[in-house]
Amino acid sequence: MDNSLNGRKALVTGGASGIGAACARALAARGAKVVVADVDASGAAALADELGGTAWTVDLLDVDALAALSLDCDILVNNAGIQKVAPIEEFEPAEFRRILALMLEAPFLLIRAALPHMYANGFGRIINISSVHGLRASAYKSAYVSAKHGLEGLSKVTALEGGERGVTSNCINPGYVRTPLVEKQIADQARLHGIPEAEVLAKVMLTESAVKRLVEVEEVASLAAWMASDDAGMVTGASYTMDGGWSAR
Repeated sequence: MDNSLNGRKALVTGGASGIGAACARALAARGAKVVVADVDASGAAALADELGGTAWTVDLLDVDALAALSLDCDILVNNAGIQKVAPIEEFEPAEFRRILALMLEAPFLLIRAALPHMYANGFGRIINISSVHGLRASAYKSAYVSAKHGLEGLSKVTALEGGERGVTSNCINPGYVRTPLVEKQIADQARLHGIPEAEVLAKVMLTESAVKRLVEVEEVASLAAWMASDDAGMVTGASYTMDGGWSAR
């Protein structure tokens, strides 16, 4: 049994489903006490019960409340995210701001709230679930790509500030992952590209990947769990792609 995270407390945002739930399970399996943070109260509570952790029902768009937080976690996984697929000229400004608030401002505020505890203990792991879209762009995703590019920069600054105090900060950059977030995009992509939904994976989502399949959430979680471990103490300021070769082009 891998007990490498015994005694560590982890906080996973967007933890009730998808990548977040897989990360919560992987961290708990290695001994961490996990806080499942999600706007979905029942989903967070159910997973927390399964893992022997705790649930935190939180709206990460309430940035004023986040600004007053103090967190006592040793591992922070910034995972919560949403997507909107539309041309720039049709993209609602309010929706653009909403995506940036959730996927860039909220991670900043959570990192800000967690660092004092991490610094005091000389240990911390910030794991930002970014995307290949943190490194590459795609049409019709102006807000998502902007937020993920910003998250990359935030992660690197955190790494530079935290390095001498035992805190690492890294990004995980998956390609398309088999989650509800991706499945919801298929109809939008079919409409925008003028193709049947059945052709979206091959002709849009996986066209740049050498490996022609979706990433599984457990694969992302396994990398997050390693980043949280002592073995990854010299890994910081990095962006680890898990994109089937997309970014090799």
